[in-house]
Amino acid sequence: MLVVGSIVIRVADLKAQINFWTKALDYLVREPRDDDFALLHPRQGAAPNVSLDAHYSDRLLPPRIHLDLYAQDQQAEVERLIELGAQEIHWDRQPDDADFVIMEDPEGNRFCVIDAAGSTR
Repeated sequence: MLVVGSIVIRVADLKAQINFWTKALDYLVREPRDDDFALLHPRQGAAPNVSLDAHYSDRLLPPRIHLDLYAQDQQAEVERLIELGAQEIHWDRQPDDADFVIMEDPEGNRFCVIDAAGSTR
């Protein structure tokens, strides 16, 4: 049986991205960490790790893969993430009743914040 152990994100500025993603997800950095790689893990509970790999990678739009982050209070989380340096991305084909908000981290890595209010997930 396989399980997702870590989702790896390529980054340019490891220190800045550690700062963003640890605050965004309330994760901690596994110590010791390398100069070009950091594994972030949940402070509490069970969830996949997020690893940050400081190696150049061409940006593709739309990205081939992205994170869906589930939020009980979507608007509050979107506002908090913007304060941390993320930005909301407007997509002209987004349905009016979409339960997701498209965002980018400070380096342009895309992710969605999903309205999970009332969800059992």
